[in-house]
Amino acid sequence: MFSAFSVYNGFMIINTGARTDTVQYYTQWLLNRFREGYVLVRNPLFPSKVIRYELTPEKVDCVVFCSKNYRPILGRINEITDRFKTYFYYTITAYGKDIEPGVPSIDESMETLIELSSKAGRGRIAWRYDPVLLTEAYTIERHLNTFRRMAEKLSPYIDRCIFSFIEMYRKLERNMPEIVPLTVEDKRTIAEGLGRIAVENGIYIQTCGTDEDYAEYGIHRSGCMTLDILGRANGVEFRNIKHKGMRQGCHCIESRDIGAYDTCLNRCRYCYANTDPDRAFGNFRYHDPDSPMLLGTLKDGDIIIRGDQRSFLKKEEMQCRDLLSGL
Repeated sequence: MFSAFSVYNGFMIINTGARTDTVQYYTQWLLNRFREGYVLVRNPLFPSKVIRYELTPEKVDCVVFCSKNYRPILGRINEITDRFKTYFYYTITAYGKDIEPGVPSIDESMETLIELSSKAGRGRIAWRYDPVLLTEAYTIERHLNTFRRMAEKLSPYIDRCIFSFIEMYRKLERNMPEIVPLTVEDKRTIAEGLGRIAVENGIYIQTCGTDEDYAEYGIHRSGCMTLDILGRANGVEFRNIKHKGMRQGCHCIESRDIGAYDTCLNRCRYCYANTDPDRAFGNFRYHDPDSPMLLGTLKDGDIIIRGDQRSFLKKEEMQCRDLLSGL
């Protein structure tokens, strides 16, 4: 038997894609969760603790999506956008199948982004060009040439562009031994090029996950997911709350992800969310689109914790939302 509910300190920003590409590989499950109005999330550090989040407009300030392929959900995305405030991060990089085996081509991805923009609105879409890494094949020149081609096509359909440089960690050194370490000079050369191209195409460009300052190249420095960004995209105002970030150099507002690690099937060689691709494919067999959690079901001994979903909205915005929900 599993335990009764207790209280957990939760947040009203729901993230669907920080741990896995939920949109691409778990589309039906995601739609089911929003239709049924709740989700169960197993704590990755304490697996017997399962958190319940209510997925209703009254309990969620904004739903954030992060994906490398929105095609599977494109025809039904209105089931969520019609009910919730939303924001979409769409990652399209310069890499091919040699680095991102499960990701569509650049041209396919750009066409999908354009269609998503027509449905969700350009003000709710950020193009992520990250992580930026170098190899003998993916040189600085190749990055800038590819970025220019993409920027020229995507500029009318996005709110902003976000980029970051690869973080070198032990698993990455093992998975991608061909990576050429980025020097300070490399980073500044890339930043200067990306900034110049973005300005030429009227794109607001910013960094992510770093305290480095590239303002001289027209690059802004802030969190990629802030209450200011989410609020302006959805026409609402949030309270002035400190953005603690999720790691060093991060200036984003905290959110709660409803996915699970070791479940993404994209097989990106730089991935931080998978221990290894084989484990992700092995875990996929435990996925049931009708289950309230992404992998498996509740087990004996599980402790269900109800998320304390307190709103970040200003008081006036909350009153307006409550009024509309009562109509």
